[in-house]
Amino acid sequence: MVIGAPRDPMNPETRQHIALIAFFAWVGLGADGLSSACYGPEEAYLALGTHTQLGLYLAAATVLTVFIISLAYNQVIELFPNGGGGYKVATQLIGPRAGLVSGSALIVDYVLTIAISVASGADAVFSLLPLEWHPWKVAFAMLLVGLLLTINLRGIKEAIKILLPVFVGFVVVHVALIGWGIYAHAERLPQLIPATLGETAVMAKESGWMFVTATLLFAYSHGGGTYTGLEAVSNNINTLAEPRVRTGKWTMLYMATSLAFTAGGILVLYMLWDAVKTPGQTLNATVFKAIINDFNLGSVAVNETALLIVLILEAGLLFVAANTGFLGGPAVLANMAADSWVPRQFRQLSSRLVTQNGVVLMGAAALVVLLWSQGSVALLVVLYSINVFLTFSIALWGLCLYWIKNRRSAPNWRGRLALSALGFIVTAGILAILILGKFHEGGWVTLLITGGVIALCATIRWHYDETREQLRKIDSLFSSGKPLQEVTNPPQLDPQKPTAVFFVGKNRGVGMHAMLWVQRLFPGHFRNFVFVSVGEIDAQRYDGPGALRTLQYEIENSLRYYENFCHTHDLAAKTYCAFGTEPVEELLKLTEQISRDFPNSVFFASKLIFVHDNLFTRWLHNQTALAMQQRLHLQGMQMVILPMKVE
Repeated sequence: MVIGAPRDPMNPETRQHIALIAFFAWVGLGADGLSSACYGPEEAYLALGTHTQLGLYLAAATVLTVFIISLAYNQVIELFPNGGGGYKVATQLIGPRAGLVSGSALIVDYVLTIAISVASGADAVFSLLPLEWHPWKVAFAMLLVGLLLTINLRGIKEAIKILLPVFVGFVVVHVALIGWGIYAHAERLPQLIPATLGETAVMAKESGWMFVTATLLFAYSHGGGTYTGLEAVSNNINTLAEPRVRTGKWTMLYMATSLAFTAGGILVLYMLWDAVKTPGQTLNATVFKAIINDFNLGSVAVNETALLIVLILEAGLLFVAANTGFLGGPAVLANMAADSWVPRQFRQLSSRLVTQNGVVLMGAAALVVLLWSQGSVALLVVLYSINVFLTFSIALWGLCLYWIKNRRSAPNWRGRLALSALGFIVTAGILAILILGKFHEGGWVTLLITGGVIALCATIRWHYDETREQLRKIDSLFSSGKPLQEVTNPPQLDPQKPTAVFFVGKNRGVGMHAMLWVQRLFPGHFRNFVFVSVGEIDAQRYDGPGALRTLQYEIENSLRYYENFCHTHDLAAKTYCAFGTEPVEELLKLTEQISRDFPNSVFFASKLIFVHDNLFTRWLHNQTALAMQQRLHLQGMQMVILPMKVE
């Protein structure tokens, strides 16, 4: 009732059903960028202090920066149409270590996306409530995180459809407010440029051009949160409808246009309406209240109701933006799991074809951050922006290297290199200013957290590499270099005779270890040998029809080896296979069929036993064998786990 009925991953219509067209992608992935207009421009404007006339420079720089970053990330979409975004760019264009740094920063970034969006939305809601209600703000934010976590377990498209009315309402209302706000004070527009130039000249005369530049850069970097979310499309392009590249570019255009108009327009409104910070209210709430009162809808009550609707929509969009963290974070974790930086469980899909482990981790981590920060948007923006611009800088540097290396074959490489280089200079400059300027105000916390994630991921990768190397040595014992030939007249199966059933995976050595172990312990007892394998459809395998076909080939080829091996040694053999997102459930279905076909069956599976076994090693490896043994014993079937020692 809560999560929804399971979906069939092997049905081609399923992929079409859950893929996102450009409009839905704009809602689901673009809300993060658009919502940053609720807090990014405010942070930049307040950082100007008394020099608010310089806000015009910020408005122009904001619009320009949005389009520079968006156009640069269009290149990422072209080069990596299967998703992965900044992580894939860093890994493949710079190196695995750069990918680790970028991926770790993205994980922290998406956790903070959820935390800051929900906290900022709670601020917007509580702007309408008395100050004595504000102590409940953090609890309210945490409740919303739990709600978003639940709806995302239903699936991406379902979550977007639920949040769609809020997104559309926000866009329509804010376009109207910005348009009317500028129109109502249109007579001040011609004065903005002379006033800005005059303020600049006065500041330069009194304090010098270095002070003017430093003030602008300081405010510009504080508004860095405005550009967050622009990377979300490239990270999740594998969820888009075909043709993915075209859909991704249209989505980026929608995102860039809406964000540039909203963020730039709000900065202009601040100047036209002389916005001043009011305790307990956001700057947006203050200026929108003034605009609504000026519009004069009829009475004070009607005006207050209109403001209530605006702020509820603003808060609602921030909650929609938090949803981007539940989409992008699990996608990054899945890509990193494929490269063994994080536990492989983060590649797994639920029965709803959702990366459930990643969704839960993102939600739990966001709750911890909200509790620690007490929902302070000012603090979270600093933490958030540093990681965002770290990933921006690494990705854009990777693009620069790519166009330099491929300058002889890539068309228009000079223009693309110039765009990437400009984007790198902008993002790296903002990153440096944020780290230096905000190091003692929370910046060190971001570096510490991200560094801790990097260290943990490196440890996990080291463990997987060591284990993989030992398994590779074992596999090599059974790799003669030539595939086993099929036997023309294989031994016949006798369903009534004792049957050994082996659960096997992709490591041939592990399966052969189990079979030879059984033959050594029970010589001549088993007359039938059955091999069972389930192809797990995870986030990478569900990337497209080609990946599914490759998985089917791998499973069938692996089972064919075991069958041919038995036949060449005069042993009767048979294979069973299935495909699904939950291996244990699929294996249980096959065991029921096997028990009917071979009533005298005993099931066997190998399990890696580490010399230094601990919670860490158990966490990094699946416990399928133990789960199957428990389930089969409850059904009255016999299963034996064969230990395989790993140093």
